[in-house]
Amino acid sequence: MYPEHTPHVPAQRAVEVHQPTPYPPAVPVAAPVVPVQPGTVPAVASIVLPDGRVVTGYAIEPTRPEPVAAKPAVSRTAVNVALGGAGFLAVCGGLILLTSFIAALTAFVTQLITLSAVIFGGWIAVQILSARGHQGGTTVNIRKAVIKRNHFRS
Repeated sequence: MYPEHTPHVPAQRAVEVHQPTPYPPAVPVAAPVVPVQPGTVPAVASIVLPDGRVVTGYAIEPTRPEPVAAKPAVSRTAVNVALGGAGFLAVCGGLILLTSFIAALTAFVTQLITLSAVIFGGWIAVQILSARGHQGGTTVNIRKAVIKRNHFRS
């Protein structure tokens, strides 16, 4: 693929070399220190760091907590008893609702049983009463069938 022998010399190219330019090291500049009178805090504070840099910013006054009004001491036992009473009342209310639900469910099931007994009893009564009054059905006379058992005629 490549020729094995090339009779001419490759062309010379001009090459430029770029060297990085180093920055000079930072020389710490001593900042003037603002004299502070004892007992006062200036509006703007300046701090000189160990490497010579100066940080300037607003002074923050420490927040003072507001005085707490005198509150009567409540014992932990009283709080626990109160919470226990509230929980007990909630449980009792739930049990009352549960028992009333069970009573309502029992009454509903009792009414369903009574209603089905009335309907089933009425159906049986209609069947019995309609059979006596209506003679148009198929009647089988067993005595004739036994006597004439080979012919089965009526």
